[in-house]
Amino acid sequence: MKIKKGDTVKVIAGKDLGTEGKVLSVDVKNHKVLVEGVKKITKHAKPSQANPNGGIVEKEAPIDISNVMLVVKGKTTRVGFKVEDGKKVRFAKSTGEVID
Repeated sequence: MKIKKGDTVKVIAGKDLGTEGKVLSVDVKNHKVLVEGVKKITKHAKPSQANPNGGIVEKEAPIDISNVMLVVKGKTTRVGFKVEDGKKVRFAKSTGEVID
């Protein structure tokens, strides 16, 4: 996957267009990401040990991975892969800089 947990991404399509956030999790099988503060939904929750009162809870919902773009040094960029020193690494296509 070109986007990993902990990356900063910007939403490029949908209701939250232009919002930046940190990736909380990546669902590789369904091509979805969970981004902090993006696509907030309300969910009715029963009382439990974690939430003794229950009620209406706001949380993030998954967004399609094609609707987010990686942010490197404040600019959005596409991501590519190349081999350096025998290791496969991600790099920013706009600058050519190695991401990790």
